[in-house]
Amino acid sequence: MKTASAGIIATACAGLASVALLAIAAVEQPDAAGLAADGFTIRSDSIEAYQQPLAALTAQELEQFKAGRQGFEQRWVVAPSILGLWGRGPTSNGEVCTDCHQRGGRGRPPDYVTEPMQSMLVRLSIPGTGPHGGPNPHAAYGDQLQNEGILGRVPPEGDPRLTWATHTIAFADGEIVSLRAPILEFWHLSFGPLGADVMTSARVAPAIVGVGLLDAVAERTVLARAAMQRELGLSGRANLVWDLIDEREAVGRFGRKANQPSLKQQIVTAYHADLGVTSRWFPEENCTEVQIACLQQKPGGYPELPPALLDPVLFYTQALAVPARRNVNDPRVREGELLFARIGCDGCHAPDLKTGEYPALPALSHQTIHPYTDLLLHDMGEGLADGRPDFKAGARDWRTAPLWGVGIARNVNGNEFYLHDGRARTLAEAILWHGGEAEPAREAFRTMARSEREALLAFLRSL
Repeated sequence: MKTASAGIIATACAGLASVALLAIAAVEQPDAAGLAADGFTIRSDSIEAYQQPLAALTAQELEQFKAGRQGFEQRWVVAPSILGLWGRGPTSNGEVCTDCHQRGGRGRPPDYVTEPMQSMLVRLSIPGTGPHGGPNPHAAYGDQLQNEGILGRVPPEGDPRLTWATHTIAFADGEIVSLRAPILEFWHLSFGPLGADVMTSARVAPAIVGVGLLDAVAERTVLARAAMQRELGLSGRANLVWDLIDEREAVGRFGRKANQPSLKQQIVTAYHADLGVTSRWFPEENCTEVQIACLQQKPGGYPELPPALLDPVLFYTQALAVPARRNVNDPRVREGELLFARIGCDGCHAPDLKTGEYPALPALSHQTIHPYTDLLLHDMGEGLADGRPDFKAGARDWRTAPLWGVGIARNVNGNEFYLHDGRARTLAEAILWHGGEAEPAREAFRTMARSEREALLAFLRSL
C-alpha cells in the first residue's frame, strides 16, 4: 500500500559537486551578527549556497559528504536500463532527487496549465484515518498521485494540472496586490474518477537548508515551545506522528504539516513515494491493488535502497551548512527586525532554537540556531486551508516554515515561489496570505506605512 511521503532530499548539478568540496576551505566565514547557526554558518549567497558542508567536518567526513551528494544526484531507472541505478518504481514523480529539489532549493509550480508538474506533487486521501492515525489513502491512487509510469508497460496514475484564481488586496496606503490561489485539475486518470470525497493538497518541494540542525532539536524542546504558546496568545502545537523506524509515536518536525519525525524517515519515505525506490521500511513497490501492470513489475533489488546507498545521503543532509545573514548592520534591516518582533511574527517564526544530543553527527549537539521556526502547527485560516488532515494536523494547519536562507532563494533557484503550493510570488504576497492565528500580524503588516513594510521585507531578505 502506498503511504505518506515527502520530498525533502536534494542536491545540485552533478558537475559542481567536486568543485564545491574543493572550494569549501575558501568560503568566507561570517561575522557573529550574521550567524544563523553559530559555527555551522558559512557566508555564501551563490547558486551553491544551500549545498555547502559544515566547516567542522573532518577529511573523512568530507568524503562521506561528497558521496552523499553524488547519491542525491543519482539517476534511478527501471531495470534493465543501463542509464542509471536500478530501482525506480513502476510509477513515480521523478527519476532523481534534483527533479524536485534543484540545488537544494524549493520547487515551483508550473508556469501554465499545459505544463506538467516537475517539482511539485499532489497528496491524496479520503475521510477517515489510515495506519497509526495518519491520512487514509485513496483505494486506487494511494496518498500521492504519481504522474510518471513506464512507457508502454505501466501507465502513470494521472496528470495533475494547475490553473489559478486571483483576487486583489489593498495596503492601507492604497497599493494593490494581486494574490493567486491554485485550482487543481486532473487529466488522464488511469483508474477511474477520484470521487467526490477525495481530499487533495498540492505541494511544492521545500528547500533543505539546515535540515540536519532541525533534526537535532530535541522533542522536549519542541514540546516546551508548544507549552509557551498560550503566553504568546497563540495555539501552536506539535504534531504527533508515527515513527516507523523506532516504532513509536513521536513529535513531527519535517513536511509541510510536520508529518515526519526524523530526517531519516523523511528521506526513505521520499525515496519510496517520489521515486518508487524500496527500502527496509518500504519493502513493496508503490502500487495499489487495482494497478495490475504496476504489481507485475519486478523490483531492481531486495531492497533497492540498502544502507550503503542510504547512509551517505542521510549524512549529506545532516552535514549541510546554513548560509549566513547579510546586511545585518543596515539601518533598514535593523528596523525591519524590530518590526518583525513588534507585530508578533516571531511568535511562530521563533528566531532561536537549541539542538540536543545528536549522536548521528555529534558536532551538531547543543548548538544555538536561528531558523525562524518553532516547528509547530498553526491554524493559518481558510485562505491557506487544503482541507486534508495529517495525523494531528487539521485541514487549516501548517508547520511554521523555517526562514533561514529565504533571502537568497532567487540566487539558488531563479524564482521566489513561497508557501506550501508556491502560490506566493513575493515575500509580501506570502505574508498577505497569512490568516487564522497569523491574521493580526498580517493586518499589522498590511496597514504599515510603506517605509515600514519595505524595512520588514529588507529584514526578511537578509535571512
